[in-house]
Amino acid sequence: MYKTTFAIAGLAGATMSFAAQAQTTWNMSVVWPEGNFHTQNALQFADAVEEVTGGDVVINVQSGGALGIKGPEGMAAVRDGLVPIADILMNQQVGEAPILGVETLPYLAPTMSDLALLHKFYRPKVEEVAESMNQKLLYMVPWPGQAVYSENEIQSIDDLSGLQIRVVDANGHDYFEALGAAPLQMPWGEVVPSLAAGTISGVTTSSSSGVDGAFWEFLDHMSTFNWQASSNIVTVNLDAWNGLDAEDRAAIEETAAALEGEFWLNSAREDAEKIATLEENGMTVTSPSPELQDELLARATPLWEAFMERVPDSREYIDQYLEAKD
Repeated sequence: MYKTTFAIAGLAGATMSFAAQAQTTWNMSVVWPEGNFHTQNALQFADAVEEVTGGDVVINVQSGGALGIKGPEGMAAVRDGLVPIADILMNQQVGEAPILGVETLPYLAPTMSDLALLHKFYRPKVEEVAESMNQKLLYMVPWPGQAVYSENEIQSIDDLSGLQIRVVDANGHDYFEALGAAPLQMPWGEVVPSLAAGTISGVTTSSSSGVDGAFWEFLDHMSTFNWQASSNIVTVNLDAWNGLDAEDRAAIEETAAALEGEFWLNSAREDAEKIATLEENGMTVTSPSPELQDELLARATPLWEAFMERVPDSREYIDQYLEAKD
């Protein structure tokens, strides 16, 4: 009897050990703070993945840059297996693949409906780039439109002259340089310290990031330029992905596809809520006048052609989108 009990206990222990070994745990790199809606999306995705895989796959969301991966390093870190999965600001990856800067061309896709149309043609290329970098695209979600934060209200192009403004990518640098500003490209983690140090006196970013950074502590005005679209992508290292069984992979893909639409709606709601928060904290929020809007667009469109000449394989996607939009 004792031998039988011992054998059963040993078998149960072996089974538990095997189950523990079978479980896959991924740490997910997210540079945004926990309250940011992209981080909240990631947490919801992680919960759903654990549920649909029956606990086979557990994703631990590490927000606020806790894993030490800076924004522009996102895709390289996933490619090299430094992290198995990450939430990545796509336009910060242009150093790895310049074509990932398409959607951030100024005023190319200024609304979510425009961006959804652009993605119809462009997303397969993003998936191809991800695969070439040893990773799989799971979902992509836009930020609210890019606003301009400054000490003084921007009523004309002249008000941008010499403004030391933080931008995210090369497209932003080229655009604000064309507007007469003095742009500085930097990742999110450096923005608030730079505002505090006086290195910059303006920022272009979303309403979400304006609240994340408590910009009202440094600046008085926010203008809803909505001059640039930008999306985050969640990718997983292909070696890690292929290490899962086929059933779990299928369940995760289905979950990502099902949640992506909801995450887009979260982005739309986010903008209105965060603009209200900015105003509640004393920030003046304005929109460009029709005259200023026309001038902003006029300065933007030459940059589309310059980008297509610099990144020739982008032309077919931009042309397809513009033709469909017309």
